[in-house]
Amino acid sequence: MIQRGNHAFNRFALGRRGGAALPGDPEAWLAAQLEGPDPALALKAHSLAEGLEAWRGDLKRGNDAINASRAIMATDSATLLDYAVTTDFGFRERLVWFWANHFTVSLRRGGVAAVANAYLREAIRPHVTGRFQDMLGAVMRHPAMLFYLDNAQSMGPDSQAGRRQNKGLNENLARECLELHTVTPAARYTQADVTAFAGVLTGWSVALQADPPGPIFRPQMHQPGSKTVMGRSYPEGAAALDQALAWLAAHPATQRSLATKLVRHFVADDPPQAAVARIETVLRDTGGDLKAASLALIHLPEAWAPMTKLRGPADYVLAVTRAMDLPADRRPRVREVMSGLGQPLFNAPLPNGWPDTAADWSSPEAMMRRIDWAYAAAARADGLDPMTVADNTLGPLLAQGTRSEIARAGSRREAITLLFSAPEFQRR
Repeated sequence: MIQRGNHAFNRFALGRRGGAALPGDPEAWLAAQLEGPDPALALKAHSLAEGLEAWRGDLKRGNDAINASRAIMATDSATLLDYAVTTDFGFRERLVWFWANHFTVSLRRGGVAAVANAYLREAIRPHVTGRFQDMLGAVMRHPAMLFYLDNAQSMGPDSQAGRRQNKGLNENLARECLELHTVTPAARYTQADVTAFAGVLTGWSVALQADPPGPIFRPQMHQPGSKTVMGRSYPEGAAALDQALAWLAAHPATQRSLATKLVRHFVADDPPQAAVARIETVLRDTGGDLKAASLALIHLPEAWAPMTKLRGPADYVLAVTRAMDLPADRRPRVREVMSGLGQPLFNAPLPNGWPDTAADWSSPEAMMRRIDWAYAAAARADGLDPMTVADNTLGPLLAQGTRSEIARAGSRREAITLLFSAPEFQRR
């Protein structure tokens, strides 16, 4: 049971925090984290309206002085990362980060900085144990996504606003929703489907000047008439979006894609097809119940096989920080380190989010940066016993050869660096 306990902390959660108690029943421990509301929703943070007000003020001052938005981003991100370092709900938090990556928003678009953390709290966290359809609907209407994929200004060319301003559709959100968020190209949709779906999405925007500001449907920007997407017709008006999203969420291609991504993330870079089929079946039979899919993950036999997944930079930095379990004033600056190792928070380069395979993170240069940082982090751990940290974090998952190398290290700092650089620690 000790090995399965360490396995559960590393494969499914964020790594063991110091000498936290090992679960006697790892599957039950993981399942219990999915009960009730997300504890992180109780943390103090800026509201969506506060973020939009900050962005509105920054726009008035000009794009070279977006200080209020950056301040909100910095404050709320510090809260988010402190929670990730200290939480006892590591499995649930891993799921939050997984779905946030699936529905990526990025600071590369103006306005996102002020509302990215609100997006996480409002569109992702409440739905991690709910229905995929509900998460999809919350994401597609949230100002962070509307800003990021340019739907806030999209208007039907035949709408009142489109004719008056001689403007038309922006297809970014429609394209990424079909390609990345739901059915994927496996469903064989066409460019005409993308254009029609973009018409369904017209009018969903952000009322930045309202009091309070927030998402809004603007009929004057909505493309009139019915739209046909992948052979199904949707009426004019706001209700069409929910109808379209319900159909996309329940599509077999969506369920297959989500199952593949979940198994790739939690089990193996090359997802075992039997495991994918099991999760796909659960999603189909439960109407997209993400809690049921998450519970099915922890009961997959393949999930308890030896760990082969390489931790991405963010996952690695959190695992190291949790393993050291230092007081807040001595911890590494997690957000800065994530950026330095190539995975800045809320800043994926493309809408498909951060990659999830070892090949994308294991270049010689990237691995050397990890080792260099491990050595810097080990300098903070002058009061820790290396073998105690090794036993806490990995226990019997640590190979005897690695354990011997750590024991022979020339100094405490070198020993801890060897632990954090070891293949066993790099994997989850």
